[in-house]
Amino acid sequence: MQRWPLRQVAFIGLGLIGSSLARLMRERGLVERITASSRSQQTLATAQQLGIIDIGYSNPADAVRGADLVILAMPVNATEAVMAAIKPALSSSAIVTDVGSTKGNVIAAAKAVWGHVPENFVPGHPIAGSEQSGVMAGRADLFSAHKVILTPLEHTRAEAVALVTAVWQAAGADVMTMSVTQHDAVLARTSHLPHLLAFSLVDTLAQESDNLDIFRYAAGGFRDFTRIAASDPLMWHDIFLANREAVLSALDAFEAGTKRLREAITTENGDALLGVFTRARAAREHFTHMLAGTAYAKSMTQNKELRFTVEPGGTFTGRARVPGDKSISHRSIMLGSIAEGITEVSGFLEGEDALATLQAFRDMGVVIEGPNEGRVRVHGVGLNGLKAPPSTIYVGNSGTTMRLLSGLLSAQAFNSVLTGDATLAKRPMERIAKPLRLMGADIQTTGERGTPPVTITGNTKLSGIHYDLPVASAQVKSGVLLAGLWADGTTSVTEPAPTRDHTERMLRGFGYDVKTDGATASLQGGGSLKACKIDVPGDISSAAFFLVAASIAPDSDLVLEHVGMNPTRVGVINILRAMGGNIEVLNAREVGGEPVADLRVRSAELQGIDIPEDQVPLGIDEFPALFIAAACANGVTTLTGAEELRVKESDRIQVMADGLLTLGVSALPTVDGIVITGGPISGGEVISHGDHRIAMAFAVAGLRATDTITIRDCANVATSFPDFIGLARRCGLRIRASEHDLH
Repeated sequence: MQRWPLRQVAFIGLGLIGSSLARLMRERGLVERITASSRSQQTLATAQQLGIIDIGYSNPADAVRGADLVILAMPVNATEAVMAAIKPALSSSAIVTDVGSTKGNVIAAAKAVWGHVPENFVPGHPIAGSEQSGVMAGRADLFSAHKVILTPLEHTRAEAVALVTAVWQAAGADVMTMSVTQHDAVLARTSHLPHLLAFSLVDTLAQESDNLDIFRYAAGGFRDFTRIAASDPLMWHDIFLANREAVLSALDAFEAGTKRLREAITTENGDALLGVFTRARAAREHFTHMLAGTAYAKSMTQNKELRFTVEPGGTFTGRARVPGDKSISHRSIMLGSIAEGITEVSGFLEGEDALATLQAFRDMGVVIEGPNEGRVRVHGVGLNGLKAPPSTIYVGNSGTTMRLLSGLLSAQAFNSVLTGDATLAKRPMERIAKPLRLMGADIQTTGERGTPPVTITGNTKLSGIHYDLPVASAQVKSGVLLAGLWADGTTSVTEPAPTRDHTERMLRGFGYDVKTDGATASLQGGGSLKACKIDVPGDISSAAFFLVAASIAPDSDLVLEHVGMNPTRVGVINILRAMGGNIEVLNAREVGGEPVADLRVRSAELQGIDIPEDQVPLGIDEFPALFIAAACANGVTTLTGAEELRVKESDRIQVMADGLLTLGVSALPTVDGIVITGGPISGGEVISHGDHRIAMAFAVAGLRATDTITIRDCANVATSFPDFIGLARRCGLRIRASEHDLH
């Protein structure tokens, strides 16, 4: 840990960035003495008068003499000259960093001066600024909650990186690292290009004869977009020239995009315009959240951790509607995209997993409007209308997206790569790759364990096969059937136990003939899908936590509305009833080919049971919640035949057993199941290992706990149940969420 204060810090340049950091270091007591150099004597005099620095020099060499840390905060085009000036005066232990928004030219300057990049030099770039410039514009809080990117080289000393990191963290910044090349390419697109466009737009309009009216009647959007044109022209002149190649590359890409828009407007191609606008809006609103795990930089420190805290006790009452079924939401986008016509979806789950599927098809050229309060319009492109994505398809935490897309993409003419977050990167993908290879697909997984990324080489000549699933898996079954849409002949899958049949039902809803003969589903390749309307019912996997909550909490009486009752998904209801649960099915009906009902659940004295193995595939995703029911039941509950639980988002058998033991409940994991002896639940801290269902299950346990339960690593709850906290509170769970720094 860095010990403060440093003896001496030298600033070369006291503009906005330099003076702000100097103020911060002075206010926080991070340094005993601050020296500085500037081309302006007035700047130095002002800084000294304000107490920002102790002494200023015209010659940079004088400022750095004896300094522990040197911060280069002058214009980027002056880097080489400044480095040459300070080189003779630097002590051998002095650490040097800079704040320039281009890094390639800074590295080149260091090599020109020293013949190599010194190991004590840490290139840096704070992503913070203002339209104001100069020493008077500085403020100590400028960097709070902003990013700072460091671009150390392989030989940069770890101690130097640690010190520079500590300085920026003390300023309240989020410190990140990336390569020099990445930095310049990313900043050219996200910072330099927007400034270039803003300068250009304002300059172009200012030269028009009626510019007074243009600026007089400009709306807020114009002001917002052109705000950055008020930035320092000299600084941006230097930046554009310093990062010339990356800026030109970004400008080329932008001009290609505007050319496509011009063509769409000229030809009155409304679909093309809508495609651009919907993709842009979705990217603007969604990428920041969904793609946090694939951000262009890697944090130097651990991220904040989301934790749930549940106070003991409570009763579950009222009426509630859980989010739309995730499985159906996924498939509505997939099949709607390859159908002919516009598919209208209501009740779509706006969780991160389903949004990952939606974004994947936008990346493949499908126009998708929404989601807006669960409503989505998918402009289908037909079986042969998908286009190559511009880059790797990132599916976040969604194993469903990855496995089903593997089948669908195996039949496309273009190449593709599927990747996901750190949790998904550990999950097996050979189980879908193997049957697809038998169909003729060129698909590769990674490493000995067959994990993501999944790489697929374009291939439009698949052959239908019959495949006997070695393990019951709706995802593998669906992936094979989707590939079969493009395959020659018949594709059929036989499963060893029933799994959810949403794919078969929805294909029929889109007019595609799918035959079912006992445990075998089959279809003939070469048909077509016709757009339809889909009303997504509530997800029974999400409802499971509320079914268990109302069963175990005293004096509970809860109605869950519009829940999907697909017979391949009702294992949780069957198992809870077998344990003595009081669950009543009301208003049963069929919506869009899927059975739906309202469920009334009331408190019950649950009893431990041997869970029938034929119910395991029907409730595979609901077992974390059912384990809590077992912990609250009288006697012993035994689960067997559930080895699939060990390869979900986490090893759900082991993780649930560990958490239950922490809370004082007897839980013995086995190879394919668990033995739970019901009893009192105490408080404690459990770890969800990033598994959304684990986190929600232990939250429900708080209803019967004798003390507070803290659940760590809960951010992924948003993947399936975006408003879990809010809905659970309204029903009676005493839960709150908070963020914590990890050390």
